[in-house]
Amino acid sequence: MIAIDFKNNLVNVAVLGEFTLADFKQFEEHVLYDIKLQGIANLLVDLRDMLRYTVDVAWEEIKFTREHQYQFGKVAIVTDNQWITWSAWLQRFYFEADIEVFSDYDEAVRWLTDSELPPAA
Repeated sequence: MIAIDFKNNLVNVAVLGEFTLADFKQFEEHVLYDIKLQGIANLLVDLRDMLRYTVDVAWEEIKFTREHQYQFGKVAIVTDNQWITWSAWLQRFYFEADIEVFSDYDEAVRWLTDSELPPAA
């Protein structure tokens, strides 16, 4: 299950329990809508309450990030999970956004909102 909120170029996503393909499709829809309105989006992904994700979500994430890699300014991931941290680190090779991992939610929000988005490509 996911909860999504967006305002002022910030898409805030919280994953609760299992992250399914239907959840990811809902995420894609909201993010693409925000990008259409704003041009480039910042993304806050709170994974502290995620229990697991399905394999098709991982595949869809790879496809989505490759297709939209230039449409994000900053991505903050909130987690204490070392596997997710490692995965985020690997994403830096394939994704043009500035990606950071945080264990503290408020610190992630400050990082996202304290500076300007990079100019649209």
